[in-house]
Amino acid sequence: MEKVDLLIIGAGPAGLTAGIYGVRSGLNTLVVEEKLAGGTAADAPIIENYPGLGRISGAELMQKIVEHCRMLKVPIKEFEKAVSLNLMGVEKIIKTDKAVYSAKALIIASGTSYRELGVPGEKEFKGRGVSHCAVCDGPLFRGKRVLVVGGGNSAVATALYLAELASEVKIVHRRDAFRAQESLINDLMAKGNVEVYFNTQLKEIRGETLVDKVVLLNLKDGEAWEMPVDGVFVQVGETPNSQLAKEAGVEVDENGYIKVDIRQRTSIPGVFAAGDVTNYPAKQVGAAVGQAVTAALEAYGYIRRPYYYA
Repeated sequence: MEKVDLLIIGAGPAGLTAGIYGVRSGLNTLVVEEKLAGGTAADAPIIENYPGLGRISGAELMQKIVEHCRMLKVPIKEFEKAVSLNLMGVEKIIKTDKAVYSAKALIIASGTSYRELGVPGEKEFKGRGVSHCAVCDGPLFRGKRVLVVGGGNSAVATALYLAELASEVKIVHRRDAFRAQESLINDLMAKGNVEVYFNTQLKEIRGETLVDKVVLLNLKDGEAWEMPVDGVFVQVGETPNSQLAKEAGVEVDENGYIKVDIRQRTSIPGVFAAGDVTNYPAKQVGAAVGQAVTAALEAYGYIRRPYYYA
């Protein structure tokens, strides 16, 4: 069993930031990540609201944060998945698919996963026309017809990115207005190859070997119709990766997000959480970074018990 001071689950914006602050605080710190470092933030086509950087892709931003971690020698173990947690003792036991660790404090920064629509054809055509990541798969649809489903920042940013590649971009949203930032909406409306369908729901994805059409439903008049498309990009939000924490006794809210207080403390002493997996309402990279700073400093106080810590 490997012993560390601070173990961090997840290497997205929150996990990597916590790693930076953990190492800089002098803690023996380890970050474990089941995929590549960067998290789902790396999939964002455009980030325009991270202070000091103006307009940048998610992949570029996350690469800068990863490079910062490497510079400080933050230990990051990629492709290592946490599979069970025992959090009731003074030492927190974290079992992964490769090792077992004992930590004095734990920060859960496991982020979220893309939410699925649950419509016929979605699972069947995943990787064959259905995608959740425009940056990953958008170039495959250069000069083709694509459909984006959703109405938030991620959906509008995805449509903007795809408008530079695809011949036609349709975006459907079940409400009568977008929930995205006004600047993104204005940019989208300026695109000549983008068409928006409000009060519309995707009901089915069809094709043979690849996607070639979808079935849409007008929620106002109940009329259903087919639309020919080559690709479908689903951007309808995320679900928190909190199941392990919940099974270990960490309190979550009715939507599965980990409950934290203003100091990022969970319901279990010595266990903190940061980023999109928490019940903090703003799901933004900047918010995740701020929470991670607090979580790491609180973990330091919990472990070292300086005079000011209470």
